[in-house]
Amino acid sequence: MGASVTAKNSEASPWIPAFAVLSWVGIFVHNVADLPGQTVLSPESSVPLLLAAALVGLWFTRRRVGAVWGLLALGLLHLAGAIVSVLPLAILPFDPDQTLKHYAFHLLYGLAQLPLVITTAAWLRRHRRGNSPATPG
Repeated sequence: MGASVTAKNSEASPWIPAFAVLSWVGIFVHNVADLPGQTVLSPESSVPLLLAAALVGLWFTRRRVGAVWGLLALGLLHLAGAIVSVLPLAILPFDPDQTLKHYAFHLLYGLAQLPLVITTAAWLRRHRRGNSPATPG
């Protein structure tokens, strides 16, 4: 029975890659709304896209656990960025202006990270339980 639990927990779920796409879309929408002249090829959008694409690519290989850890870290990093970059800290430039529109796009950017963070953390928890030597067989 333990082997079937392990196999089930390591199955590919379409939600993690889908939520990685949603995460990037949140970043891109924020960038287009708040940063003048942004395109998919702008570094602020293309670097996160390439990183997410590489991690999603790894999801479909035997390196799935590493990919999930990377996607969790990426989602947490973007979530922290969505929150911290609107705080009134002296070390942050306030360009664009801190307006209600700007805050709304940061809220959207942050909310777009939550499905990826929650799903990857839950997958890792299930995977760890399924591979634990203490799992009753």
